[in-house]
Amino acid sequence: MKMTARSIVAAAAIAVLLVACSSNREQAAQVPKDTPGQSQPAPPSDSAAPPPAPPVLPEPAKEDKAKDEKPQPEKEPEPQPVKEASKEPVKTAPAQTATGSVYGGSSKSDPGNRKELSWYYMKKPKGQVPDFPHETKTFSKDMKALWVGTGKKVYLTIDTGGPLGDTATLVKSLKDNDAKANFFIAGYNVKKDPDFVRTLVADGHLVANHTMTHTDMNLQTDEQIRKEIQDYEKLYKEVTGKDIQPYFRFPYGKYNTHILKLVSDMGYSSVFWSTAMRDWEPRKNGAEDPYNDIMNNLHDGNIILMHQGSPENIEALDRIIKAVKKAGYEFALLTDIEPPKR
Repeated sequence: MKMTARSIVAAAAIAVLLVACSSNREQAAQVPKDTPGQSQPAPPSDSAAPPPAPPVLPEPAKEDKAKDEKPQPEKEPEPQPVKEASKEPVKTAPAQTATGSVYGGSSKSDPGNRKELSWYYMKKPKGQVPDFPHETKTFSKDMKALWVGTGKKVYLTIDTGGPLGDTATLVKSLKDNDAKANFFIAGYNVKKDPDFVRTLVADGHLVANHTMTHTDMNLQTDEQIRKEIQDYEKLYKEVTGKDIQPYFRFPYGKYNTHILKLVSDMGYSSVFWSTAMRDWEPRKNGAEDPYNDIMNNLHDGNIILMHQGSPENIEALDRIIKAVKKAGYEFALLTDIEPPKR
């Protein structure tokens, strides 16, 4: 095909135009993006990026949870009575063995009635009868026991399981005030001073059974308990020529319901108390302490426990008797007691 001169010129012009357009595009591409006056949006930057990807967040969460779970196995054993549970069989097993060998009990016997008990009372304001152990509510009718009387009578009970003390002053204080008392004297003290016992009986006081050896009866067999009581009966008869009154006091106030019934079956009423003192040890304020102990807990039917071996008791006795009588009470023997209805 033959090209005319005009067509050649036109073609050249078109080529020049194309080259110029291409050059303009390259220059436009080289213009800086942050050139003033440009309105192009800035590209995303790292500072505007969102927090670390979600997988990062669960990581600490899992670590926290793990930390929370670690102490739990350590705390669980603490409240569990593992040690106590291990002790229970230790305590129970010997008790059952002792029940069979010591008391001669059968497998049918209730181990609950061998549980060691210790007498106590809960003091109330002056003039009010104290509260007594909840066990008393479980005593059956064939468990004969006294712990408080009724009316304007006070039952002074004097225990002599320890030292005899100043017997002359004791006897004189009672006689001078025409007051009667109830004595629980251990067998070895009866042997030690039989004349003292005979004097008490001649003066109209009551002397009752307190065992021969003053031993915790929870530690004795049934046979040993019977022997303690029966030997005391024989000794009392030898010393006084009289049969002993049917009242008994457990050494240290320690007993169990099995022994309580055993003693009852032997014809005795076990005598507890509604007022007592820490008089087996020296009194801080001397004779003032036993006086205040008794007068601040004075109530109807009061069975007072006093230990003969306390010098403070003997010193305060004359004053105590006078104050109790002035308060309108009479000193009586246990043979006169009228216990409240159960």
